[in-house]
Amino acid sequence: MTKVLIVYHSRSGNVAKMAQALAEGAKEGGADVVVKEVDKATLEDLAAADGIILGAPTYFGTLSAEMKGFIDGSVRIRGKLENKIGAAFTSSGSPTGGNETTLLSIIQGMLIHGMVIVGDPLETGGHYGAVAVGAPDAGALIACRKLGERVAKLAKVVGAP
Repeated sequence: MTKVLIVYHSRSGNVAKMAQALAEGAKEGGADVVVKEVDKATLEDLAAADGIILGAPTYFGTLSAEMKGFIDGSVRIRGKLENKIGAAFTSSGSPTGGNETTLLSIIQGMLIHGMVIVGDPLETGGHYGAVAVGAPDAGALIACRKLGERVAKLAKVVGAP
């Protein structure tokens, strides 16, 4: 069965709520889903997943130090994430808080690993991933579910022999 790993960092609980919605969508997409806080996730978790979705709050226009440290540490498994499906999500305190720069920072790490990146589905209006401003509203949670489902479906196709 296709495995999707969702790793997140959340202080306020906003990103955690988004992670749960992503998990719901990935399950609807037919994947076995594991959701872990960044401090509990391992490099083995990354290597074992077919799809990886990373999320962090936006601080000063970029991802949290906790998630950045996790991504930096993944250099030890460079080459083991190649061709896996990847996606990103974030929440900030304001519409101009740096959501897109945070998503791009997470995506850069995935691209360095040779991952295939999935953006936000067109019908939700986003571009680089799922975004919330503060607590995720109904629209943000729909975007999360759709993105999770899309990652699961594409991971199943890409992972097929």
